Amino acid sequence: MDATFLADLTIFKIVTLIVYVTLAGLSVVAVSTGLFKFIQFYRRGVGGRHEAEEVLDDWLSGRVEEAIRVAGQRKLVLTRVLHAVFSGLQARPDDPTYAEELSRQTALIELATMSERMRSLDMVVQAAPMLGLLGTVIGMIDAFSVLSVTEGTVDPSALASGIYVALTTTAVGLAIALLAFFIATWLESRIDKERTVMEALISAAVHGRVGPNGTAS
Repeated sequence: MDATFLADLTIFKIVTLIVYVTLAGLSVVAVSTGLFKFIQFYRRGVGGRHEAEEVLDDWLSGRVEEAIRVAGQRKLVLTRVLHAVFSGLQARPDDPTYAEELSRQTALIELATMSERMRSLDMVVQAAPMLGLLGTVIGMIDAFSVLSVTEGTVDPSALASGIYVALTTTAVGLAIALLAFFIATWLESRIDKERTVMEALISAAVHGRVGPNGTAS
């Protein structure tokens, strides 16, 4: 009985160690992915709607060369999409569908790049609580194993270790999942906003902008 109990305790400790190490790995994945995406968004020029609107204003106002020059610098995601629109309209001025298709292909490439590694955050959000729950189950099994093999008074310190594991793994798993969830939500909101602005800019560059009073400009 004692040998079996010691063997069970060893298995519990190994599984608990694996849970803690995996949770630590998930936390590293969440933080590193978040930092990677922040740096990626900055370097690729995510955002910059005001600058893109100025380029579009130049194009619609007839300052074609200036609009193409600024968009050709390709510093922002939105200006790269506009540059694709301008190139399509110049190449085939009588075929606006060509410009739309060219710009949409550019937009899809940009959005695909922005969506890189987002699945990693989704994985952390789903896996961390489940690992925490696994640690809880292991901790409770450890605690009840002490009760099952102990005769007479139970040593509180023997129970405490199992209960400690049960509580801490759940708390850590939920904390990591929440962190990854907030990071993923913020990043997805930026991607969705960029997608909406892209569609609006493409439509405005090809068909004109709708003014406040509903008239085209």
